[in-house]
Parts: sequence; structure tokens; C-alpha cells
Amino acid sequence: MPFQRYVEIGRVALVNYGKEYGRLVVIVDVIDQNRALVDAPDRVCEQMNFKRLFLTDIKIDIPRIPKKSKLIAAMDTADVKNQWEKSSWGRKLIVQKKRAELNDFDRFKVMLAKIKRGHSIQHELTKLKKSASK
Repeated sequence: MPFQRYVEIGRVALVNYGKEYGRLVVIVDVIDQNRALVDAPDRVCEQMNFKRLFLTDIKIDIPRIPKKSKLIAAMDTADVKNQWEKSSWGRKLIVQKKRAELNDFDRFKVMLAKIKRGHSIQHELTKLKKSASK
């Protein structure tokens, strides 16, 4: 099958555009073939175009247009936040966000750490080459 992620009620999606960029939302209803009604615990239920959403592998079991309390309870039982943070996609976005928040001195420290790591790897590699040639 070509698709693994379908637009369905309860599908968790990532907002890929606008002021809510990077926020996780849940599809609670499908309006038409271009728009869905999305909701999250910390925001108001609103319609959003599918072009502004990336579907994730996470799906929760909720009825159509649930109350906010039921949505929050379903997200807590499905442990959506931890599932997202453990996924490779979520980890990558967390690293990108941390790197974007670095100042000049932090970037300088990262550069020095990379150089130091490279030197230690090169040192161990030359040790292994010498021991293999004997």
C-alpha cells in the first residue's frame, strides 16, 4: 500500500506553516477534501487546510468533535507527547529548535567540542592502524 498515514478522526498532525508552526494538533472532524477541524489541549478548535498539516503515525481513539476534557484525557492515555518526543521526527525537530536558540558563544563551544571529538577519533584510529600493521 502506498500510504500508511490517512486523514482520519483522531490522527495527530504537525502544523507546518504559520504562527502555530511545529505544534501538534489532533484532527477531530473532516470538513471537506481540503480542510479539517483540528484541536489541541492548549488552543481553540479551528479549521485548518491539509496543506498546512503533516500527518504523523500517532493516532488516538476519540469520537467526532469531542469535548476538550475528553480530548485531553485521550491524549494523556495515549501518551502522545512522549510518543512524539521518542520518535525520530520529534527528536530531530527538538534538536533543530535547540540549535536555533544557541547564541554565538554556544555555537563556538559546539565547534570546539566537534574538533576535540574529531582529534580523539583520529588518535584512536591511528592506534588501531599501528596495532593492525604489526
